[in-house]
Amino acid sequence: MSYGLLKGKKGIIFGALNEQSIAWKVAERCHEEGAEFILSNAPIALRMGELNGLAEKTGSEVIAADATSVEDLEKLFDAAVAKFGKIDFILHSIGMSINVRKGKHYTEMNYDWLEKGWDISAVSFHKVMRVAWEKDCMNEWGSILALTYIAAQRTFPDYNDMSDNKAYLESIARTFGNYWGERKVRVNTVSQSPTMTTAGSGVKGFGGFMGYAEDMSPLGNATALECADYCVTLFSDLTRKVTMQNLFHDGGFSSSGVTQKVISKYDVE
Repeated sequence: MSYGLLKGKKGIIFGALNEQSIAWKVAERCHEEGAEFILSNAPIALRMGELNGLAEKTGSEVIAADATSVEDLEKLFDAAVAKFGKIDFILHSIGMSINVRKGKHYTEMNYDWLEKGWDISAVSFHKVMRVAWEKDCMNEWGSILALTYIAAQRTFPDYNDMSDNKAYLESIARTFGNYWGERKVRVNTVSQSPTMTTAGSGVKGFGGFMGYAEDMSPLGNATALECADYCVTLFSDLTRKVTMQNLFHDGGFSSSGVTQKVISKYDVE
C-alpha cells in the first residue's frame, strides 16, 4: 500500500547490491511512495550486483562512486544537483570488514584491514555528509540516514571490528547532525535487527545471531522490507524533528533483558 509519503522528494541511495540488500528494499519502497533518486555503489559492487535491474524497475539512474573517495562523491553530488536541484534524502547503507571476511579474530586484528573497513563503514558517512554540506545541496527538512547494528553498544561474538565501525558511525551521525540542524536537516541511524543480507551472512554464526534475536524480541526480528518502511517514515515530513538519534528497529530486542522463550531453554527442573 502506498501513501504518497515521498511524493516530489529526491534523493541518493547508497549500497544496494541485490534483492537481499536493505538498501534495495528502501529503493523499492521510496519509489512506491513517489520519490525519485540516484542509486550509487562502488564500481566493483556494481559489477558484482544486479543494480541495473533495480534502476529499471524504479526509473532511476545508476552512478558509480567509491564512498571513501571525496572526488567520486563530488562528481556524484554534482550529477544529483544537475538532475534534481537540491535533494531531500540520503541513505548510507555501506559496511565491510576485511577482518570478518578473512576470519581474523578480534584479538589478532590486522590493522591495515581495520583501517580499510573503518574507512568504508564509518568514515565514508562523514565524507558523504561533508560533500553534501560543502555543496549545500540538501533541502530544508531533508533527512540523512545510515544503517547500523546494536553491536555498537553490546558485544557479539565474531562481529569483530564491525562493532567498532558501527560505534563510530553512530558518533558521526550525532556530531555532524548537530551542524546539519543549523540547515534544518536531520541525521539519524537505524539500528536494524540482524538481517540476512550479503554482508550479514559473511559473519560467522550469523544464523545463531538471528535465531537468538528472534527469541529475544517480543515482536520478532524486523525484516529488510519492514526496515525499508521505517526508513520511508524517516525520509518523510512526518519525522521532521527527529535528529541525532540511534533508532532501534528490532522488535523490542534492545529493551529486553530476557524473554520467556529464552528462559525456557535453560529451565531445567
